[in-house]
Amino acid sequence: MAPQRYWVCFDLGLQGKYDELYAWLDQNGARECGDSVATFRSEKNRDTIKQEISQLLNDKREPRIYLISLHEGGKFIIGRRKVAPWTGYAQTSMDSGDEK
Repeated sequence: MAPQRYWVCFDLGLQGKYDELYAWLDQNGARECGDSVATFRSEKNRDTIKQEISQLLNDKREPRIYLISLHEGGKFIIGRRKVAPWTGYAQTSMDSGDEK
């Protein structure tokens, strides 16, 4: 089985276990893709990756890990989606502002 490309996005909070996650990413040859985003290739499947990361971050701080692959798309493997901070910014006014 050929290695598959994955992207991982993570939000561990202010007191998250970054050292543990960074060690795992380093061991898996991950490359940086921006703030809290990395990519790596692996022969492991999504469930195996989820188990490995879950064991590293087993605490009550509620980390969020989103794993993306070309073949399976994206999915939270730990945590869940929150309301986006940009929600509501695209609301437009019905009033044109023209006064006659």
